[in-house]
Amino acid sequence: MSKKTISKKGLSAEQQKELFNVLKTRFEKNMHRHKGIEWANVQARLEADSEKLWSLNEMESTGGEPDVVGHDKKTAEYIFYDCSAESPKGRRSLCYDDEALEERKEAKPDGSAIGMAASMGIEILTEEEYRGLQELGKFDLKTSSWVITPPNIRKLGGSLFCDRRYDTVFLYHNGAISYYAARGFRGSLRV
Repeated sequence: MSKKTISKKGLSAEQQKELFNVLKTRFEKNMHRHKGIEWANVQARLEADSEKLWSLNEMESTGGEPDVVGHDKKTAEYIFYDCSAESPKGRRSLCYDDEALEERKEAKPDGSAIGMAASMGIEILTEEEYRGLQELGKFDLKTSSWVITPPNIRKLGGSLFCDRRYDTVFLYHNGAISYYAARGFRGSLRV
């Protein structure tokens, strides 16, 4: 799906149909991620919220391969995470946040992970969410993903990211102004 064909915070009927087909196919191929959840209920929630559907399309168009990973019984929301094998291709080479982007004087990246997530209407995974995702499969075997950084670490100029190596999930630190071709971010969306 091309970003050029997306209107601001809305999708055409044809785009919606195409996205629903992609999401339903992925949902049915990966039932281990969402046991006990029925696609018809998920689709009904999505059809009732065009902005969330737009955000899912943004996740898809940047390579995230979003899928349902849970259902919050208190809020009745379905939870989507980016489930691409590696950190989404369309969201790499970004520093951590807009403050870091402004601090960087030379060789600035095109943007920041926090800024891009906000523009897409999604949240970056926390470390806990990232570890939960890794229980559903093996992700980021060659790449890494920024995760939400606690304020005390960010205040000192740092930021956190995770990956999976040696069949283990690792949490690392880096300067928030850093960016790498193999580091992106994974998002979550509640619908």
